[in-house]
Amino acid sequence: MRYLLVEDNRELADAILGRLALDGHAVDHAASLSEAEEWLATAGYDLILLDVMLPDGDGRDFLARSRAHLETPVIMLTARSQVSDRVGALDMGADDYITKPFDFSELEARCRAVLRRRGGAARNQVALGQALFDPLAGTLSHAGRTVELRNRELRLLEVFARHPGQILSKTQLMDRLFAQDADVTENAIEVYVGRLRRRIDGMGVRIETVRGLGYRMETGGP
Repeated sequence: MRYLLVEDNRELADAILGRLALDGHAVDHAASLSEAEEWLATAGYDLILLDVMLPDGDGRDFLARSRAHLETPVIMLTARSQVSDRVGALDMGADDYITKPFDFSELEARCRAVLRRRGGAARNQVALGQALFDPLAGTLSHAGRTVELRNRELRLLEVFARHPGQILSKTQLMDRLFAQDADVTENAIEVYVGRLRRRIDGMGVRIETVRGLGYRMETGGP
């Protein structure tokens, strides 16, 4: 998953960035609404974590203006705990609302819940050949056992699972796996694809190399 965090408190932002990175998510950070607009103009996101009080405006007003063209789910982050504040944020288009200070496990759970709702499924499980993949729970099951995936392998499988049969270039995969300021090259994609291929070997799903174009996931193979 690729997230955009809009938060001007540097200490809190660093803590959130670090926690989400541990789960293998790519997260870009904006400290103001103007920076958020710049990120949104150049990249696509699965989820936005949006603070209410920012140096150049109110996150709720920004969300209300953006909802006409912004379909990305949004969770508001705020120190305000009044019911009227929560209701106002939801009415302006927020998908959820979490009050500071919060436990990071609760934030992660709310992110998963919002993404499940947007995906239109109760558990969001996907059949991949003979395996069953749940990207939000972070599990891959095959032949009655759970296959252990490292976080980056998990996120890569998630990208392929969301685009079955579609050719994805190395650039597209880098965009989904790494924040824009990450110091990585396309060689990293080759490494992670190789690791993932070994993990899913024998599950009736394979990742093909399309020479000169990228990679494609196909099911039905050995």
